[in-house]
Amino acid sequence: MPTVSLAVEATGGLEQQPLDLTRHWVGYLALILFAVAYILAMTEEVTELRKSKPMVFAASLIWVFIAAVYANGDMSEQAGLVFRAVIEGYAELFLFILVSMTYLNAMEDRSVFERLRVWLLSKNFTYRQLFWITGFQAFFISSACNNLTTALLMGSVIIALGKDSPRFVTLSCINVVVATNAGGSFSPFGDITTLLVWQKGVVPFADFFSLLIPALVNLTVPATIMHFFIPKERPAALIESQPMKRGGWIIIGLFVLTIITSACFENFLGLPPAAGMMLGLTYLKFFSFYLQKTPTVHSDDEYNVMNKQDNESISSATKSETSDKPGYIDYFGPMKVMNRARYRDAIIDQPFDVFNKVANLEWDTLLFFYGVMVAVGGLSFIGYLKLVSQVLYVGLDPTVANILIGIASAFVDNGTIMLAVLTMAPDISQGQWLLVTLTAGVGGSMLAVGSAAGVGLMGQAKGVYTFMSHLRWMPAIMLGYFASIAAHFIINSYYF
Repeated sequence: MPTVSLAVEATGGLEQQPLDLTRHWVGYLALILFAVAYILAMTEEVTELRKSKPMVFAASLIWVFIAAVYANGDMSEQAGLVFRAVIEGYAELFLFILVSMTYLNAMEDRSVFERLRVWLLSKNFTYRQLFWITGFQAFFISSACNNLTTALLMGSVIIALGKDSPRFVTLSCINVVVATNAGGSFSPFGDITTLLVWQKGVVPFADFFSLLIPALVNLTVPATIMHFFIPKERPAALIESQPMKRGGWIIIGLFVLTIITSACFENFLGLPPAAGMMLGLTYLKFFSFYLQKTPTVHSDDEYNVMNKQDNESISSATKSETSDKPGYIDYFGPMKVMNRARYRDAIIDQPFDVFNKVANLEWDTLLFFYGVMVAVGGLSFIGYLKLVSQVLYVGLDPTVANILIGIASAFVDNGTIMLAVLTMAPDISQGQWLLVTLTAGVGGSMLAVGSAAGVGLMGQAKGVYTFMSHLRWMPAIMLGYFASIAAHFIINSYYF
């Protein structure tokens, strides 16, 4: 992501240095605005105020005040150049996330995730087996999907299977939170932290996968401890069928091809990964056009199977009635006709429009990231991030600083933390960049509110998985946190 220094370089260097506003009223006001906006964003569930609203408002005001000061000093051009550099960085991130979310929405529409859920529910696994299966599935799914989607998918399975075992639900939810955060830390597109680092260019695409083993250590250490507290019983199996809609497998393949395209654009052509993602979006658009022009109707046998259940229920309700009775009226006849029509509508593929998938994106999240990036860019331009960088990376050893940043990510959004570190641009080794990528990614697992996965599961498993139930297992999670750091130093020592 372009930083203040990049904005200056893009103009061939500016004669005037940025103003130091850290002790100016604009600097103090900017800190207050950012803090208030962030508090409102964190309390979204309580206030019911979408997090993007206060953040975009605060970010806009911060730059209004900065621009006013620079305009008074006849330096408005410099402020404008820096702001445009921030917008450029956000545009790349926005386009990348837009394509990723569109593909995820398309896969959800084709029942890809529902098919996975039903398959898992239909198997006769023990609670302990399900604990590990859901954990590893969350780990690998989150390497390509966003953490919240992965957590909610696994959460629905856990809640359905653990309706008779609250302890299983609690520990499995904790395990899924740890797994989703760990899974996103070794993939360039698995989490906002790794995506920011990849777009910045400080870590090459292939080097992210060197964090796979440390990420697995982060998951398996606390999971092994919790394993012995999981009931040994076996839940009742669910017999249910959920076929994947037409085109589901192809969309999965197109998403993989899109990721490969993005990596090739960055590694071989020197173009931003977002450019490759936009090309990948056209794959989905053309396939959407194909689905629209070739609707498929199921066979009569499939229709009869789907229609059988409702007809049987209607027959049982009317079995005491006979048409031979004088004055008998078949009141259920119209219902049968309506039932057939309903199924006939259901079995015809509904039109698949990729633009509807774009419209259903998490726009609040995308706008929230705009506010965060613009606000952090403003605080950096004021001079605050330079001060923080001097305290962390000059006053402290880089390893200590990166470990503290990971712990801080349990309290502050990891995307915000990583964005701040990238904007500081500390002079550290490749191994340290990988370390801060790991710690910022998995540090949010320490608290239930430390990541979107934890917050989402608290709402989904309300009253069973809570802040306090997660906090009880914080020592085990911290043990996994430090074990993953040790694994990184041992396995990836050549990066330091």
